[in-house]
Amino acid sequence: MTSGDLPHTHGVPLPARRLLHRGRPASRRIIESWWDVHVHRAELVPTTGPVIVAGNHIGVADGPLLAILGPRPVHALTKREMFDKAGGFFRASGQIPLDREHADPRAVKMAVAVLRDGGCVGIFPEGTRGPGDFPRFHSGAAYLALVTGAPVVPVSFFGTRDPGAGSSSVPPRGTRVDMVHGEPFRVAATPWPRTREQVDATTTLLKEHMVAQLEAAQSLTGRLLPGPLPTDHPDDGRTPSGRGA
Repeated sequence: MTSGDLPHTHGVPLPARRLLHRGRPASRRIIESWWDVHVHRAELVPTTGPVIVAGNHIGVADGPLLAILGPRPVHALTKREMFDKAGGFFRASGQIPLDREHADPRAVKMAVAVLRDGGCVGIFPEGTRGPGDFPRFHSGAAYLALVTGAPVVPVSFFGTRDPGAGSSSVPPRGTRVDMVHGEPFRVAATPWPRTREQVDATTTLLKEHMVAQLEAAQSLTGRLLPGPLPTDHPDDGRTPSGRGA
């Protein structure tokens, strides 16, 4: 695929990298001093070239773990509201602001720019924190894979939210957390114009793959998901899905 086949990204800056890269060792030590984190099958993440890491989403800690504990620094699509609260930090750490409510061409272009530059983009296809078994599955990860040809590596999280706990809760100190990488999903880059039918079909295939990899991760670790959010704690953590991409 030539650069001309990709969405136009001229004038779209790459996210910052310095803090994301240099801050990872210290951040990793802090996280590992608080939780008993086990990262599995990291060798499935390509060491070079563009890659999309796509996780199930059960707790607020999933995003930081994805960016800090994975084998490669991750520029995660992150809900714009987080930048309203701590924009300086999130921009310095290389995260990509995303409007959850509307189509966000700039976020898509920034993600494509990262992938075109050989970087790693993180996304949560469920779009919100929840039970983690993909009751919802948006098209953003599939779209980015179709546009760039980058492989999608599933990541399954266990232990980042206790059963019955609310959306913004974090597990107690010492909790075991498992982060399991799955077999990459690959699709050929498709030049413009990409049709809605192509995106929908690829989204369906990616969801089936991620469900299968989640089941494999459960077999590997013996872990269970936390179940749905309690009804008195409605989800307040909608996060990057690439919705409208």
